[in-house]
Amino acid sequence: MERSSGILLPVAALPSPYGVGTLGRDAYHFIDFLAAAKQRWWQVLPVGPTDPLGSPYASSSSFAGNPFLIDLDLLAADGLLRAAELSDARAGAPGRIDYAALRRGRPGLLALAADRLNEQDGRAVDEFAAATPWLRDYARYAALKRRFGGDPWTAWPEEIRRREPAALARCDDALAAEERRVCCVQYLFDRQWRALRDHAAARGVGLIGDMPFYVAPDSADVWSEPQFFRLDSDGAPTHVAGVPPDYFSAEGQLWGNPLYDWDAMARDGYGWWIRRVGGAAARFDVLRIDHFRGFDRYWEVPSGEQTARGGRWRDGPGMALVGVLRGWFPALQFIAEDLGTPGEGLTKLLADSGWPGMKVLEFAFSADEPSSYLPHAYGRTCVCYTGTHDNTPLAAWHREARRRDVNFAKRYLAVSSAAELRPAILRAGMASVAELFVAQIQDWLGLGAEARTNTPGTVTGNWQWRLRPGELTAELARQIAEMTALYGRD
Repeated sequence: MERSSGILLPVAALPSPYGVGTLGRDAYHFIDFLAAAKQRWWQVLPVGPTDPLGSPYASSSSFAGNPFLIDLDLLAADGLLRAAELSDARAGAPGRIDYAALRRGRPGLLALAADRLNEQDGRAVDEFAAATPWLRDYARYAALKRRFGGDPWTAWPEEIRRREPAALARCDDALAAEERRVCCVQYLFDRQWRALRDHAAARGVGLIGDMPFYVAPDSADVWSEPQFFRLDSDGAPTHVAGVPPDYFSAEGQLWGNPLYDWDAMARDGYGWWIRRVGGAAARFDVLRIDHFRGFDRYWEVPSGEQTARGGRWRDGPGMALVGVLRGWFPALQFIAEDLGTPGEGLTKLLADSGWPGMKVLEFAFSADEPSSYLPHAYGRTCVCYTGTHDNTPLAAWHREARRRDVNFAKRYLAVSSAAELRPAILRAGMASVAELFVAQIQDWLGLGAEARTNTPGTVTGNWQWRLRPGELTAELARQIAEMTALYGRD
């Protein structure tokens, strides 16, 4: 990766009159803003369907696109929605996402558009479905989920849980119209995404995607291919994923995702991972793999535990899988999210992979011991972040960090006041030798804790922040461009 820089902003956090950011006008405007600011990368969060609370890391599919990101104005321009229908969809307070309101109103509107698309251009949907192997099972899963009132697949009738062929055939007959709508909606997402990516490429902006390491227990992934997960006879996980006590939580984090059956995946040649990464490669130029340390060792917690404290470390697949991904996707660049306490195995795996790891500046300023996240300690093969989606924005960091750490940061960055830390940290990241520097857009805007995307270890109040119209100004783009050029990242 050439020396460059980019900005982290979830697609859902873009401005929009319809309650959530989309792949429409404001996404195109953001790409133009990035180009004006001499930024070569737009990093997003996972773009799959979210859970009811909006988490993109608990998706019902590793392959599908989030229907809420489909732009309604573009659908109207294609003749799939009418002006009165758009008027009814305008909702939500500026700067926040109301997921409950989206779930009440958006599915019906998208169903209208899907039915009209099917009438106007059903052949295009047929061609898309034929070229998209995961779509049939996802359409079944989504239609069945609706049929059973949103219940998890483990609560469905046994013959459907077990995917008995006769039962699936009956479902296909009974739910044909709903399955077709799901296919149409995914076609619309794909069409809008491809158009946006083409615009980004024309403006010299690449897209960095984010792939969660684990998948949700209630997902099309687990229901359609249970042989690759550690489940009991009813489909429930025997053990679940998490991490031990760390910086974010004294109890650790109990994620609840089913663990992979690595032996079964190895026997299959890691085909599931090849298909999954292949789907991401069709959308992104660079792929950040979340929780990369799980390839080396993973935290196993018995089902039923209330916290992650009762878990233990187990060995992951290591280079056996990483090597397969490198071989299958030589043109796709990867970023390894290797945050946390490093171990000998993780350090070796990262070196053997050749992928850049991550350095987070908000974790760098520890007054207690030297940190490898301090810019002077970097090698070139890394990606420097001000903070990730799990961190508070820079403008709030000095209020939440320990006083001695803040004082150390001021000494390190040669500033005299806490108010100077935000621009100084941005400058330190830009000036570092890291191949790539990425800042949250909140950090360039100087927004505070109210603009935090996610707080690990909490359930509510996350994934709701988004930009307000007019916040991305030409003057801000000019300021970013000047610093970018000054430190040779243009």
